[in-house]
Amino acid sequence: MNAGNAFSHSVLPSNSHFSRPHLRVATYNIHKGVRGLGPQKRLEIHNLSMGVEALKADLVFLQEVRHFHHREAKEFQRTWFGWPEQGQAEFLAPDGYEVAYRTNAVTKHGEHGNALLSRFPLGDVGHHDVSDHRFEQRGLLHVPVQWQGVEVHTVVAHLGLMHSGRVRQVQRLGEFIANHVPANALLLVAGDFNDWGERLDAPMRESGLQRAVPPMGRGRHATFPSRLPFFSLDRIYTRGLRCVSMQVPKGPVWARMSDHLPLLAELELE
Repeated sequence: MNAGNAFSHSVLPSNSHFSRPHLRVATYNIHKGVRGLGPQKRLEIHNLSMGVEALKADLVFLQEVRHFHHREAKEFQRTWFGWPEQGQAEFLAPDGYEVAYRTNAVTKHGEHGNALLSRFPLGDVGHHDVSDHRFEQRGLLHVPVQWQGVEVHTVVAHLGLMHSGRVRQVQRLGEFIANHVPANALLLVAGDFNDWGERLDAPMRESGLQRAVPPMGRGRHATFPSRLPFFSLDRIYTRGLRCVSMQVPKGPVWARMSDHLPLLAELELE
C-alpha cells in the first residue's frame, strides 16, 4: 500500500452522505514537523502535509507549529525535500484553505505556536497568553469562522504540563470566553490539553463547554503516544454543537509523523 492509500483508508469518510450539515473537525499536535534525535532525526512536515489533506476536515486545529527555526532549516536544507520556505501552517494548508497562526513560545533558534486551517472564511485573529510560568509559554488562538451562515468561534489550545497550572489555564480560558465570545455563539475549543489524569472536563463545563464524545460515549479515543496510544490528551470541547462520530486515525504511517495522533470528529448543530 502506498502512502496515499494508507492515509485515505484510515480516516472517516467525508461528510457528503449526511442529510444535515455537518462540521468536520480535527485537532493535531504535529511536534514541530520533526521526529527523532541525532542521526535518526528526520523531517516529517512533508508527510504531515499529506496527512492533513487526507483528514478532509473543514477545520484543523494544530499545535506545536513552527513559523521558522533557523537551526533546523539549516540541518534539513540538503535533504531530498528540504525545509519548507513557508511557515508550517501555510505549508500544511490544503489548496483553498484559509490560515491563522500565532506564536506561543520563542526559543533561541525560532518559535512555535498554534494554527487553524479552515475551508471557510475567517474573522479577526486573536491571541491570548495563558502562560502559567516563564518556563512554559502557552497561548490561545481565537478565530471566528463563518459556517453555514452562522459564526463559529474557535479556540486552539495547548495547555501546560502541570495539573495545577492547567486548572488555572482553564479558568483563564473561561474568563477569555466570557469577555470575547458572545454568550449565544457557537464555540469550539480544541487542542492538546495534556490532561493525563482526565480531570479537566468538570472545570471546562463550568465555562459551558462539553467534551465531544460520540453518541452513547462509545469508544475511547486515545491519541498519545502515537505508536501505542493510551492517553486521551487531544480533545474537542463544544458549545451549541454535538458530536455525531469520532475517530483516531492509526497505523504505521500516522505513528511515525508525530508523537500524537490526530483526533477527528463530525459535529452537528444541537
